[in-house]
Amino acid sequence: MEFEDFDFITSEAPARASEPADPLQRLKYLVDNTPAIIYSTVPSGDFKMTFVSANALNVLGYRPQDMVADPNFWFDHIHPDDAPNIFSSLAQIFTEGEKAYEYRFRTADGRYLWMHDHLRLIRDEQGAPVEVIGSLSDITDRKQMEESLLQAQNMASIGQLAAGVAHEINNPVGFVTSNIGTLKSYADTLFELVERSATAEQRKQADFDFMKEDTAALLRESMDGLRRVRDIVQALKDFSESGDSQWQPTDLHEGLESTLNALANELRFKAQVDRHYGKLPPIRGLPGQLNQVFRNILLNAIQAIPGQGIIRIVTSADREALQVRIQDNGVGIPPENLGRIFDPFFTTKPVGSGTGLGLYLAYGTVSKHGGRINVISEPGKGSAFTVVLPLRSAEPR
Repeated sequence: MEFEDFDFITSEAPARASEPADPLQRLKYLVDNTPAIIYSTVPSGDFKMTFVSANALNVLGYRPQDMVADPNFWFDHIHPDDAPNIFSSLAQIFTEGEKAYEYRFRTADGRYLWMHDHLRLIRDEQGAPVEVIGSLSDITDRKQMEESLLQAQNMASIGQLAAGVAHEINNPVGFVTSNIGTLKSYADTLFELVERSATAEQRKQADFDFMKEDTAALLRESMDGLRRVRDIVQALKDFSESGDSQWQPTDLHEGLESTLNALANELRFKAQVDRHYGKLPPIRGLPGQLNQVFRNILLNAIQAIPGQGIIRIVTSADREALQVRIQDNGVGIPPENLGRIFDPFFTTKPVGSGTGLGLYLAYGTVSKHGGRINVISEPGKGSAFTVVLPLRSAEPR
């Protein structure tokens, strides 16, 4: 409904006791209490605001009179990434008559809210522009929901792709592994026959000893490469099947202890675990997948410690979220790599020591729970990964 379509009927719809009876006062009352901010601007130049409804204070935290007093207020508060698109097309309102935008607007406390802005040009009887009126609505919740849905769709598509890739790779890896195993058996037999039948001079001429050692090394390297491929395939399968678990009440301390027990052998000669557990309420989650998150972070911590070290686990909770911080005193992460550690297949470990999928999968799982992973690290001093999970469940409805 456009602005000139409003029809105020005071005789048939008398004002309530708390509402003004005068038509103009009632109009002001309605405008100031509508969910959208109603405003007007000059139809040229900097589009200086000439009127802003009182509810701007509740939505954005600014007093309307301050917004009107500053000729650049509107332009100066649009997110820098969104401003160019608006500025480049705003003149089209003079040919099209109206424009609609969605952009981020900075509030008085420094946050950015997503706003839907519908502008309409008003002309006089001669067709000359008089002013631009608009309605500004907070659509932040809708944008967050759209982003969550898009992320869920992307994750589902990636999961389907991962399952297909894992299936296609698994078959050739299986028969190649079997063939190399058989080939090793054949090679062992052939070398044994040569050792029995060939003379020392013949073996020397054929460089027999080198061939025997090098063949064994080549077969070991090939088997190791296949093992790495199998690890990647298993990680892809784990990722593709990550949506099959049931959401249920989850005790993070139980999950941490279960994960630590499973990693007992890896921890025994590498790190002492220092626990500082706070009081955590249960949350609804996918316990198996969360345990995998802790496992991946702990394995990274173990592998980052060159000798004997300490892994400190600190848990806490506030009114909105739970935090699990896993900190090590290992080698740390170079600053140039911090922005890439959650990328799929990215790893700084030696060849053969990791698939580069652990933190990627951990990030996806935590995001699925509506949380985030924060990382701080300093080379030579260690790293700290903090998993933040909201108390309010992100379980799909």
